[in-house]
Amino acid sequence: MNESPRTVLVLGATGSIGRQTLDIIRRNPHRYRVVGLSAGTQVDALHQLATEFRVSPEATALGAEEAELLARDIEADVVVNGITGSAGLGATLATLAGGRTLALANKESLIVGAPLVRALAKPGQIIPVDSEHSAIAQCLTAGRKEEVARLVLTASGGPFRGKSRQELVSVTPEQALAHPTWNMGRVVTTNSATLVNKGLEVIEAHVLFDMPFDRIDVVVHPQSIIHSMVEYVDGATIAQVSIPDMRLPIALALNWPERVPGAVTPMDWTRAQEWTFEPLDNEAFPAVQLAKEVGAAGGAYPALFNAANEEAVDAFHAGKIPFLGILDTVRAVIDQWTATNAEVTRESLLEAETWARSAAHQRIPA
Repeated sequence: MNESPRTVLVLGATGSIGRQTLDIIRRNPHRYRVVGLSAGTQVDALHQLATEFRVSPEATALGAEEAELLARDIEADVVVNGITGSAGLGATLATLAGGRTLALANKESLIVGAPLVRALAKPGQIIPVDSEHSAIAQCLTAGRKEEVARLVLTASGGPFRGKSRQELVSVTPEQALAHPTWNMGRVVTTNSATLVNKGLEVIEAHVLFDMPFDRIDVVVHPQSIIHSMVEYVDGATIAQVSIPDMRLPIALALNWPERVPGAVTPMDWTRAQEWTFEPLDNEAFPAVQLAKEVGAAGGAYPALFNAANEEAVDAFHAGKIPFLGILDTVRAVIDQWTATNAEVTRESLLEAETWARSAAHQRIPA
């Protein structure tokens, strides 16, 4: 029996996740049909994609606010949220409110707006696109939730793996952007160097899988072949293994719970190889522990963490603060916050983010 193609709305279509999503759709026209597209600022690229995928002008959007309207109004089986930053929260909430399946690459939706997302999301409505969380979702199919002992997220270690805190004092922005595995934007690549990205992913895992922070671990795995693991109560650990290629978790999110044949090249098991694991150095890279602290505190704290970090990353690349100053700035901003954990709303989160950015700027030399 021939089934109708799944309809897909791609938000952030000109970014890395968006481009790879559309690549999968190109190669599987019988499975998917694009019904809407959004981009941040690339007008020409958006128009070209709309022409290629036969998307009407009314189903295209430029900017996060317009993308939120698309997510609210366009009927789609799957909405891929590849918008960068906390600006993607509105589209996430609109998708969930509309009852659509959300293929989520915008981790800030969960970092910043966890209480709002939890209030709207139905079981199984959010399918993670991040490779680590996709891996965990796959590994969780091996047992029941009550049989899970802990989640283990893998980290490549970034370009400064193995360096001491003292060795990180004088690193340059160019060095921070030289990631050994992934090709990402400036903020995400720098976050991988500081391990802030892994800290954000720990919070994301906590929200997605309802797992306490003391049962979420991070292990350094520089080969980036094992994308994450789930340890069960009997001592078994289930791992998801594949080459580092984001098209696999994207394809799985589009087609969940079924797999897309040929999504990526499989592992070559005829070739000798080594996989290594190292403990996380919390002294040199305190971001993961700090993320666990703000995640456990809840309320606006994760939003403060994310916003202050974005400002500090910009300051680092502008030559205003050193590499270690990124996390020092973030911690100082968090320690300065005195507001009570009142009810979280979009307005209160925006106010907290605005305050955090201002507080960070006050600590950054002009």
